Amino acid sequence: MTGMSKAQRFFFLVSGSLLWLGIGLTGFGTAHWLLYLPAGFFLFAAATGICPGLILSRRLFPDRDSAAR
Repeated sequence: MTGMSKAQRFFFLVSGSLLWLGIGLTGFGTAHWLLYLPAGFFLFAAATGICPGLILSRRLFPDRDSAAR
């Protein structure tokens, strides 16, 4: 686990749900396939607490305290 807070998981749940709602209202055949990726990843992050984007950004841009060590 990445130590994701409940607030972050809720944010990913709401964001992913709104994306899926927008895809559904637009039409699954009309929406571009690229829009499915963040929608799926957001719900995956909300369900598991693992967000590849957060892991990658923490490795690329470490906190100042951990970078000084």
